[in-house]
Amino acid sequence: MAGNVNPTVRRRRLGQELRRLREDKGMTAEEVADRLLVSQSKISRLENGRRSISQRDVRDLCGVYEVDDKKLIESLMQMARESRLQGWWHAFAELSPTYSVYIGLEMDASSLRVYEPQIVPGLLQTHDYAAAVIAGALPEVAREEVDSRVQVRLRRQHRIHEDRVPLRMWAVVDEGALRRMVGGLETMRGQIEHLLDCAGLPHVTLQVMPFSAGAHPGVNGQYTIMEFPENSDSTVVYLEGVTNDLYLEKPHDVQHYSVMYEHLRAQALSPEQTREFLEGLLVEFTKQPS
Repeated sequence: MAGNVNPTVRRRRLGQELRRLREDKGMTAEEVADRLLVSQSKISRLENGRRSISQRDVRDLCGVYEVDDKKLIESLMQMARESRLQGWWHAFAELSPTYSVYIGLEMDASSLRVYEPQIVPGLLQTHDYAAAVIAGALPEVAREEVDSRVQVRLRRQHRIHEDRVPLRMWAVVDEGALRRMVGGLETMRGQIEHLLDCAGLPHVTLQVMPFSAGAHPGVNGQYTIMEFPENSDSTVVYLEGVTNDLYLEKPHDVQHYSVMYEHLRAQALSPEQTREFLEGLLVEFTKQPS
């Protein structure tokens, strides 16, 4: 990928600009689709950044919106060219398009708020834990692909451990995720030790949701809230699915999940209590015979 260009983010920003031009023109997506003889879903996918945008798409849309500012058109064309570049993650052919979109957003995010009920969050996993999780979740996948997916997961962790401007991460993890025996005792010991190290980083906050909390706003499942450094980039709520992922950007959706996350943080163990919990869990795993 050339320079520091993130194609996923370029698509997203270009889509936002095209939506602004359409709204300024007072047109609906359906009206634009009728003018261009394309489906309304195509216009929606272009605007939400989930589809590659060609320079021809930009030219046609600027024509419909009667844009005559040559500098603006050239800027949009440049964004379209950059949006079709490939990030490092595109070298891994086994990644699904939806996962590629997520990685692109994660690479540009300034902060993540994660709730994880089943497993340790990917950015905080050790090599052995990640390999065991991926192999268990994808039992029919060849070993080579498992190894490749582990490489991707570890590469993503550069945002936490190696970036000059590291990602700000807040993770609430259910107690069940930490007690689930993934990969055996040795793997779990290494994973808990790694979590203790990660929790000591100034840009990482870790909280455990204990069993004693009972029902809480996270019982419906995992989600991630991604925020970005550019004010023009809206916050995204990511919901991971088995075959399809969901990205929510409407303000009322983001507000709903943000409020739920505040409740999660309030009901979870504090960071200090979480460290004590992890230290106690490590003692438990150490006492158990391998």
